[in-house]
Amino acid sequence: MSALPASSSGRVGRVGRVGRVDGTPSRILDVAERLAQTLGFNGFSYADVASEIGITKAAMHYHYPGKADLGVALMERYQSSFCASLQHADATADGAPDKLVAYVRLYKDVLENRRMCLCGMLAAEYQTLPERIRATVDDFLATNERWLAKVLEEGRGAGSLAFRGDSNDMARILLSTLEGALLLSHLHGDLERFETVAEYLLVSLRPA
Repeated sequence: MSALPASSSGRVGRVGRVGRVDGTPSRILDVAERLAQTLGFNGFSYADVASEIGITKAAMHYHYPGKADLGVALMERYQSSFCASLQHADATADGAPDKLVAYVRLYKDVLENRRMCLCGMLAAEYQTLPERIRATVDDFLATNERWLAKVLEEGRGAGSLAFRGDSNDMARILLSTLEGALLLSHLHGDLERFETVAEYLLVSLRPA
């Protein structure tokens, strides 16, 4: 099992590469996503997005009447792209260990772009977000945990993964550890810090 393969530009299934279409709504989401991943959702305004794109705030409100609408659209698109990546891993990876490698690769891609996971950024601001956005964050995390638990059970059943306890608990451990490693690596500007943690997680799941 190769832990962290080198990034490949244009690779099918990378987060943020799926389902993009041209047009003002998509351009708004592109800019807002980048700002949310670098500054936080509360760290930018409609004026910031409108200025960068070259449209009026009124045009922003035409497409996304309020910031809650924008936040929901951001998370829905992000989750759609992320789920497409997971489906790609399911269809192409050679067994559960390689599916986990592909999963880790998604986080590393974000870090290499000097950003944070959109869900992770919103989770940090969870208490200040509208309920509608909170619901999309909860759904994203639950979707990730379900997929990870399924892959873990698949691997344990095939003898390619080994771990103690419940697969749902292990899925939460993996998700929490990767999100935390992403945050600290981003803070220190140290990709190797993330790679070390990810490699340890992957190796720890190999059968003895």
